[in-house]
Amino acid sequence: MSGTAPDFIEVIADAVGREDCAAIVARLRGSAGLQPGRIGGGVFPELKHSQDLRISGVAEWRDTELRLQQAVFAGLLSYLRKYPQVLVSPLMLQQPGADGRLRRLQAEDLATMDDAALADLARTCLRPGAINLQWYAAGEGGYPYWHCELYPRDASAETLHRHLLWTLYLNDGFDEGETEFLFQHRKIAPRTGSLLFAPTAFTHTHRGNRPQRGDKFIATSWILFLSADKLYGADS
Repeated sequence: MSGTAPDFIEVIADAVGREDCAAIVARLRGSAGLQPGRIGGGVFPELKHSQDLRISGVAEWRDTELRLQQAVFAGLLSYLRKYPQVLVSPLMLQQPGADGRLRRLQAEDLATMDDAALADLARTCLRPGAINLQWYAAGEGGYPYWHCELYPRDASAETLHRHLLWTLYLNDGFDEGETEFLFQHRKIAPRTGSLLFAPTAFTHTHRGNRPQRGDKFIATSWILFLSADKLYGADS
């Protein structure tokens, strides 16, 4: 990276085709299931002003959910190749070596794995979050409050299992509406089909700026760790 420190924000262009994105937007516009956008504590339009639709587990959206999760998983593998510490650092992974004895995986091991092996490892450690489609109206919609995705909301610690955030931009053709990261001094301009990944913690505090002269549509969710009982066994 030519001596420049990484900011761990990655944008993958054309993760989903423009026609697929346009079809999702058209379906969302006509959906009867839209609800006021929520944050962790409830509906606060002064913090986040949107119309949202959770599509995971909804039968008529199953095809869209699968299409998006496939794109996200492909992007995740690319992210893991660049930043293998996503798995190695928190989990101290072990696998059998050539002699059958367990050995600690190093970052270099993930970088050289073939796609199938890396995919298996990712599925062993991580899980997808529920997908939320969001519609931000021009001039009024947005999520201008500086926030992160990691917080102790519930007794099950589900929100503390969030490891990476992702956002897929479903349209462009409007002004502003960037995803802005506070400490990285970086604004990500929406481009149709582009997929954004970033860590969930306070280090990547961010906000969604209001779109101007056009509505903004996104799909968003998280990559989470598997629960402790699945990672380490029922007695963990």
